[in-house]
Amino acid sequence: MQRHFVTSAVCAAALSVGAVAAMNAQEGGAAAAIPQLPFRLVENFFHYPAYSIIGRVSGIAVHPTTGNIVALVRGNNPVLEFKSDGSFVRTWGQGSEMFKGAHTLRFDAGGNLWYVDAADNIIFRFDSEGRTIGTLGTNPEPWTWLTHVYERGVPNKAALYQETDIGWSKDGTSFVADGYGNSRVAKYSKDGVFIKAWGERGAQPGNFNTPHGLVVDNNDVIYVADRGNSRIQTFDTEGNQKAVWNLPTAPWSLCLTNGPNQTLFVGSVGRVYKMDLTGKILGMFGRQGRMPGTIDSIHQLACPDEKTLYLANLYASRLDKWVAQ
Repeated sequence: MQRHFVTSAVCAAALSVGAVAAMNAQEGGAAAAIPQLPFRLVENFFHYPAYSIIGRVSGIAVHPTTGNIVALVRGNNPVLEFKSDGSFVRTWGQGSEMFKGAHTLRFDAGGNLWYVDAADNIIFRFDSEGRTIGTLGTNPEPWTWLTHVYERGVPNKAALYQETDIGWSKDGTSFVADGYGNSRVAKYSKDGVFIKAWGERGAQPGNFNTPHGLVVDNNDVIYVADRGNSRIQTFDTEGNQKAVWNLPTAPWSLCLTNGPNQTLFVGSVGRVYKMDLTGKILGMFGRQGRMPGTIDSIHQLACPDEKTLYLANLYASRLDKWVAQ
């Protein structure tokens, strides 16, 4: 399992380099014509303990009612929690094998926290007290692999393979970006039962090359960040394609604002884009770098409103808050 995840990590790094090259090639053309958004960094917003080495930051989410901010880290303290003012609350997950493949996390509308573990091919659902109350996907335990499983056997259709993100329709149905391995979208009932999947690896409409982010809007339209194809694809809840939006660079992460008039923010390498739900790019901000005031590979972002963004800068090992001026 670890060997497969390391292979994907190498591929992800290659995609990152390719995304930067593609972005730079566009500077004199379409990307340069996109309006600049007036966002600024809020310096020293997150106050986690001094001398903390947090590791690569892969996820960030905001609780829908309390406003608390939860970050996911590939390090010794996997989950960090902050109040809405940036003050530190707690960390948890230390020493757990659960966080080997820490990828993303999200809150659903009810305030349950879902954690996507790309290494173990499982998504965990936690209640408000941090207890595990449900899972999606499965993986073979070592002893069952030796006694129950045929080598090179075809995996169950409900099995995830290095999945990357999750979103929900209004009725509680789950949609999973599945991911590095399967390159598809998987659909599960609110009870966690596999229903169907669509897509496979490829560049044709409806197929994917690393579906890396996924969100669902108020009208149950599904948006998938098709990172390797530098595009966003949209679908209805049955997997019927609605649109394909080609982008100046590879989309790493997606976020939809709350409220009736939603806006889509797209995290990339060195850039954050703002889009309406017709696929029009409204603006962008950021310059590439790994120091404060610059933007790295945005593995996940949270957008409680159009003027507030929280960014997980993966390789810069940094959490940011940016606000519109």
